[in-house]
Amino acid sequence: MAGSGQAQGGIGQERIGAVREREAKAFREARPKTAARLGNGIAGFLDGVPMHWMKDWPTPFPILVDQARGATITDIDGNRLDDFCLGDTGSMFGHSPPPVARAIRRQAGRGLTYMLPSEEAMATGPLLQEKFGLPFWQIATTATDANRFALRIARAVTGREKILVFNGCYHGSVDETMVRLKDGKPINRPGLAGEFRDLTRTAKIVEFNDIAALGAALAGRDVACVITEPVLTNSCMVLPDPDFHAALRRLTRDAGTLLLIDETHTISTGPGDYTRAFGLEPDLFVLGKPVAGGVPASVWGMSEDVASRYADYRRTHEPGYSGMGTTLSANPLQFAAMRATLEEVMTAENYAHMEHLARRLDAGLTAVIDRYRLPWHVARAGARVEFICAPGPLKNGGEAEAAHAPELEAALHVALVNRGVLIAPFHNMMLISPATRPAQVDRLIRAFGDVVKRLTD
Repeated sequence: MAGSGQAQGGIGQERIGAVREREAKAFREARPKTAARLGNGIAGFLDGVPMHWMKDWPTPFPILVDQARGATITDIDGNRLDDFCLGDTGSMFGHSPPPVARAIRRQAGRGLTYMLPSEEAMATGPLLQEKFGLPFWQIATTATDANRFALRIARAVTGREKILVFNGCYHGSVDETMVRLKDGKPINRPGLAGEFRDLTRTAKIVEFNDIAALGAALAGRDVACVITEPVLTNSCMVLPDPDFHAALRRLTRDAGTLLLIDETHTISTGPGDYTRAFGLEPDLFVLGKPVAGGVPASVWGMSEDVASRYADYRRTHEPGYSGMGTTLSANPLQFAAMRATLEEVMTAENYAHMEHLARRLDAGLTAVIDRYRLPWHVARAGARVEFICAPGPLKNGGEAEAAHAPELEAALHVALVNRGVLIAPFHNMMLISPATRPAQVDRLIRAFGDVVKRLTD
C-alpha cells in the first residue's frame, strides 16, 4: 500500500493526511454559505456552538442543517446527505416520523407541560409493559437521568453503595460510570471537566466478557448494581460472547446484586430491544434517545421484586425529596410522541425492513474490506452497523479503545460526506431507519469503496 510514516488500520500516515487534506478542501468548496455563517462561530455560544461536541466532528466546520426528513439531511448550501448517523440514535426511526409529527401537532395546542398525567400517559404505561416486559415504569428526559434514578433505587433497596461497570461503557454522563481501566487499574476517565472526586471509590470496573473478573468483583457482596449495555456500542463495537449474559445474570443473582440493562443504543436490535430478542432478565431497564421519535424523553422500568422492595424501603425511610425527577419529565408532549413511536413506529414490519438493509450494508462493507485485503472488520447489532479499522471481533473495552484509528477515521468521515453520506462522527457507526431506502445503502457501499480505493492506491 502507498504511504509512509506510522500506519493506522494498515494505511500509511502520509496517504491518510493527503486524502484528508484533499477532502477537507472539497468540503469547504461545497459549502460557501455555511463557511460564511460559521466562520467566526455562532454568536452568543461558548466556542461558537450551542453544544461543545458539535466542534468534535472531523469536518472543517459543522454542517449547518436546513432541514432533515426521513433519512436525508439538507444543509443551507443545498447539499443532500443520506443520513446514517441519525442523531447518533436520537432519530433512529428517521427524522420526524409522520406518526410522531402528527402527535406533536395535536398536542401542541393542548399544552406542553403541566405536571399532571394525560390520556396519552394512560395509554403509554401498558405499551411499555407490552414492549419491554417489565411491569413498572417511570419517565425521565434523558437516559442519563433515567440511569441515575435507577441506580438510586438499586442502592436504596440493596443498602449497598458500589456499582459495577464495564471498561469502555457509555451511560450518558452518569458520574459513577466515568471510569476506565489503565494498565489494569481503575482510574477516572481522562478528560473529565471539573471532576475532583475519585469515582473509583464507589465504582468497580472490569472488562466486558471477562466472566472470571466479574465473579471476583461481585464476590464481596458489596455491589448494589451492575449497569451495562448488552453490547458495548459507544466505542468500537464489542459483541457479547455467547455465554456472557447468562453468566452475568447468574453471578449478579448469586451476589444479591441488581442488573440494569441500558438499551439506549441497542434498541436497534428489535421491537423489544436486545433484552426481549435474547431473553435477558434485567431487574432495571433504561431506554432513552429514540423512544419518543426524537422528542427528548427516556423511560426506566423495574421488576415486580424491585418495586416491592422499594415500597418496603419507602415505608421505613424518612420523608422528603427523593432526589429523582425533573420538572419537565413526564410531560404530555413526551407522552404524545412516545405513544406514537411505540404504537406506530416501533413495529415488527419496520424492524424487518431495518434488519434486511442492515444485513445488506454489513455484507457490502465487508466485501469492500475483503477486496482491498484490509485488516478491518464489520460489527452489527440489528440495525446498527459499524466498520472498525482493526481486526476483529473485539473482546472488550480495552481492545475497542486500542482499535480506534482517529486520523484515518476522520479522513474516511469527511470523504464520505463529500460523497453524500453522513455517518456518526465519534466512531464509524451507521444506522438503518424505517425511512432508509436500498438505494441509499448502495450509495454508501459505493462511496465507502471509492474512499478505500483512494486510501490504498
